[in-house]
Amino acid sequence: METEAKIDKFIFELQEYGNSDGVANPYLEESLRSNLKHYFELMMQQPGPRILIVGEAPGYDGCRITGIPFTSGAAIKNVNHPILAELRPLVELSSIESEKTSTIVWEYLLTLKFAPLFWNSFPFHPYPGGNNRDNRRPTSSEISDGVYFLKEIFSLFQAEAVFGLGRAGEDCAKQAFPEKDVQYIRHPSRGGKPAFISGMDEKVARILGKV
Repeated sequence: METEAKIDKFIFELQEYGNSDGVANPYLEESLRSNLKHYFELMMQQPGPRILIVGEAPGYDGCRITGIPFTSGAAIKNVNHPILAELRPLVELSSIESEKTSTIVWEYLLTLKFAPLFWNSFPFHPYPGGNNRDNRRPTSSEISDGVYFLKEIFSLFQAEAVFGLGRAGEDCAKQAFPEKDVQYIRHPSRGGKPAFISGMDEKVARILGKV
């Protein structure tokens, strides 16, 4: 199966996961499915090592609006990373919101000569108490649901290495790939920016054979 057909199949499977109490599926929206497809197509063309970074779940001001993990409208609009610059004219955004984590991540990626592929342990937006303008950590059963999608992403991207960004990302990646050495990196939220940067520097250097 050609890459485009594999991407289409994967996005169709995301669309099939409906909304439920406490979970919103961004990929029920055609524009967000299209945004994600553009992201995947660009990432498949990128040179450099194939690193897959697994986070927690879409945030309400970030991936829930853009459809692209670890992005926000503000990051896509304002951070001059080559990937975001290429995405800018292609994506459709209902609003331009700022999310601190996505800005930290993409500003850091400006220091690299390649971009890792981002995904989440649970690819849908979990929210607490009926408030879809808030985030919550995915449950263990939701992370288990996410294992299937993560395995599909890994196969699609042909990743050479997997990093878990935060404990939920690490947990899902270890469930999906028990045979792999999943590398943990501190999530940049809640004061974690310095540890995120140092963790990325260390692990990317190892992948590139610099240490």
